[in-house]
Amino acid sequence: MKKKVSIFWFRRDLRLKDNVGLANALKGGSQVLPIFIFDPTILNQLEDKTDRRVDYIQQALHHLNQQLEKKGSSLKCFYTNPIQAFTQLLEQYEIDTVYCNIDYEPYALKRDIEVQSFLGQQGVSFHSYKDQVIFEGSDILKQDGKPYTVFTPYSRKWLEKVNEKMLLPQEMNWERLVQIQAQKIITLGELGFNKTKIKFTVPELDSSIIDSYEQNRDFPYLDQTTHLGIAFRFGTLSIREAVAFALDHNQTWLKELIWREFFMQILYHFPQVEHQSFKPKYDHIPWLNNEADFELWCSGNTGYPLVDAGMRQLNQTGFMHNRVRMLVASFLCKHLLIDWRWGEAYFAKKLDDYDLASNNGNWQWAAGSGCDAAPYFRIFNPNIQLKKFDKENLYVKKWVPEYGTDEYPSPIVNHEEARKRALAVYAGALS
Repeated sequence: MKKKVSIFWFRRDLRLKDNVGLANALKGGSQVLPIFIFDPTILNQLEDKTDRRVDYIQQALHHLNQQLEKKGSSLKCFYTNPIQAFTQLLEQYEIDTVYCNIDYEPYALKRDIEVQSFLGQQGVSFHSYKDQVIFEGSDILKQDGKPYTVFTPYSRKWLEKVNEKMLLPQEMNWERLVQIQAQKIITLGELGFNKTKIKFTVPELDSSIIDSYEQNRDFPYLDQTTHLGIAFRFGTLSIREAVAFALDHNQTWLKELIWREFFMQILYHFPQVEHQSFKPKYDHIPWLNNEADFELWCSGNTGYPLVDAGMRQLNQTGFMHNRVRMLVASFLCKHLLIDWRWGEAYFAKKLDDYDLASNNGNWQWAAGSGCDAAPYFRIFNPNIQLKKFDKENLYVKKWVPEYGTDEYPSPIVNHEEARKRALAVYAGALS
């Protein structure tokens, strides 16, 4: 006779602590079997098989499994499409309910509809919960029932609505976990991926960085940003814990967390932004899309030191300082007149903390084509940015050691000429 269980399906929530979907699963009638599915549809899109994000997930799952084993349970891993994984589980178990947390990206929403339909045909119910945000989809709307497309009024409403009860950690009834023998986590080699230099550590909220966030965050050499983007991306840190901490410690950092949710609700209400400009007339810009210029930007050889340092940091580490991200994006779209989608796709390949909503929102902000974007005539001067935020060239010299020698290239464009060209091209297209 098959054992009766409920399933908790881990996705972008790779932690036991304060996990909404898991807490709800553990309140149910049946014992809970935790699972994770490596989805080939997602993995096959990654051309570079030395991908830090896959390595991070694999290490995070090891940590998760060690915690489960201390509770007498274990994580069952699959490397197949979700329907196939659930087909295998149905052969082994009598499944009562499948629980998970909602993933808001377009592919994930489509996948979950298919899984829910498949399970429904087998008489299995499917429950998904809000976990990776405080407010989702239509939780925050204008008085006319429409979504906000400007950040400041959205953030005001967000702050009015948030309360302590929403931020309370979930109570977890660990006795409801299925007791099983330790299961193996699928290795990187079995997935066709290579080991990288990334090291998973349990994310922590560091008050020494967060308390002085606004004083230090703009200076890339200080490296005084939290580096928690990857933890939010894969849910190794609870957003409720982070927001509660931010409310106590720093409003500027809290604002960054609200921007994250703002872009997520934009993607939810306006899914076309994944491929199109939020402001449609920006799709009329006649981009130059010079491939040689794009290659120099990608490799960090534009002759603009702060741009080059940022791109080299990204290529070598999977991370780029936030202030520098704005500059390199503006430089690509305005100085080089290259379509923001090219830059967005490059960041999607390289960033450890790549998140579709934030990446898309920030690239469209830089290009001027997004909601509440920087106006198109705001063009960062890379030389002034260098003087303001790295005047001693400490960050630049770390990533561009040949800066200041004959080996360093001359600028690929003249700032003033490029600025005038961008203004003329944008103004022409938008009129």
